[in-house]
Amino acid sequence: MDEDKKQGIVLHKWCVLLSIFALFPLSQSFDYSEALSKSLLYFESQRSGRLPYNQRAIWRGHSGLNDGLEQGVDLVGGYYDAGDNVKFGFPMAFTITMLSWGVIEYGKEITDSGEYSHALESIKWGTDYFIKAHTHPNVLWAEVGDGFTDHYCWQRPEDMTTSRQAYKVDEKNPGSDVAGETAAAMAAAAIVFRKTNPHYSGLLLDHAKQLFEFGDKYRGKYDESIKVVKGHYTSWSGYMDELLWAAMWLYKATNNEDYLNYALNNAQAFGGTTWSITEFSWDVKYAGVQIIASMLLKEAKHKQHEHILKQYLSKAEYYMCACLGKNNKTNVQRTPGGLLYIRQWNNMQYVSNAAFLLTVYSDHLQATHQNLNCDKGQVGPEEMLAFSKSQVDYILGSNPMAMSYLVGYGPNYPLRLHHRGASIDSYKRNKGFIGCTQGYDNWYGRKDPNPNVVVGALVGGPDRDDGFRDERWNYMQTEACTYNTATLVGVFAKLHRLEGDGDPSLHQSLLASS
Repeated sequence: MDEDKKQGIVLHKWCVLLSIFALFPLSQSFDYSEALSKSLLYFESQRSGRLPYNQRAIWRGHSGLNDGLEQGVDLVGGYYDAGDNVKFGFPMAFTITMLSWGVIEYGKEITDSGEYSHALESIKWGTDYFIKAHTHPNVLWAEVGDGFTDHYCWQRPEDMTTSRQAYKVDEKNPGSDVAGETAAAMAAAAIVFRKTNPHYSGLLLDHAKQLFEFGDKYRGKYDESIKVVKGHYTSWSGYMDELLWAAMWLYKATNNEDYLNYALNNAQAFGGTTWSITEFSWDVKYAGVQIIASMLLKEAKHKQHEHILKQYLSKAEYYMCACLGKNNKTNVQRTPGGLLYIRQWNNMQYVSNAAFLLTVYSDHLQATHQNLNCDKGQVGPEEMLAFSKSQVDYILGSNPMAMSYLVGYGPNYPLRLHHRGASIDSYKRNKGFIGCTQGYDNWYGRKDPNPNVVVGALVGGPDRDDGFRDERWNYMQTEACTYNTATLVGVFAKLHRLEGDGDPSLHQSLLASS
């Protein structure tokens, strides 16, 4: 490559960075590397099972060591989803899918931050559990414990006296949604472990294939088979989005055209190219499917599928333009402070998910020299990334409350997380048994801050007017979930790298010479 061409490429790179930083507010600066480290530490606070020797959330102890015993299956391990002590397989699987996607996209950036091993550990803690839970090609144990008895108790997980009954889906009691999401998680994780642990990667892929086949052959909603999950993690969107989602991830993991053809042939019937969606969550996967399908258009080998892939692209653009406020009719609401606002309960999950999808797609547009096509005009990748950053910065403290909604980050963050283990003296410090109602009587109503800090937890967040009450009873705002934080990992890594590339003195010299 001649010298002029090299200089041109370097200049183009810095011009792109300049345009991005010109769109970013300069009033507040955040340490994205610290945020990344803390977001990965969070998953250790949520671990169930026998904790490893290198456990860093040291206020936690072993828990759920007899899970599955009554049913004759080993279901020790996995994650508690939020501030309760139930292991819900559906949101757990989505958490692992999104953690894996973050590592796939931003593995180098995570490595450069020194957090790669922690990222792999957080994924493997989930996939090890899924391997145990998938006891037969057509059997998946999808829940341990139940929300109803659990919510009557305020106990540390180490003291649990609530039901630990396990619930499964099988041929007679189908659960295509939970099977599909778990297949997606294992396929995505198989990509992550392909180089570092090829044997484990192959094992995950075998499980993913079986689970997808099971979910597709025996179709049905898992909450019709496991009725105790209703009201906690009801599959409102049905199972068709999860089957498309699983097929897409299996295609990414295997390059087997059969999986791609499944997603193309069922695109219309399953809603992939007909549903216009303004949210992406543990329940509704359509936007993720649409974005992955859209990115396949850049590859020449998919020219033959261009017609259907462009239909997927149209719906993907609808979602992203809605987040950016660029659709003519339906856009995502925002708070006065600029935060995306979908609904009252745990709104931050939709914010972190949108930030991730927009960041990934902005990279795609940057690499393919394209813009996003919205009703109100084209949007460049720099503007998309700037908006993602604005949402992340809001989370970290650039908001009307000057509150970091990522627990443990910054000088001002929620102190009364709605979280059983965090709100009671650590089991490591006080091994005295705390009973079901004793926790409510002695700990739940306390005005004091929680004795244990769940570092890296992303709470539900403020209301539509940017208001937030840091109260333990205010679970809509102060409860955190694993899937809230999962999508932030990749975005933090990306922003940290971008911040590292952005040398202010170089910016000034380029501006002076332009």
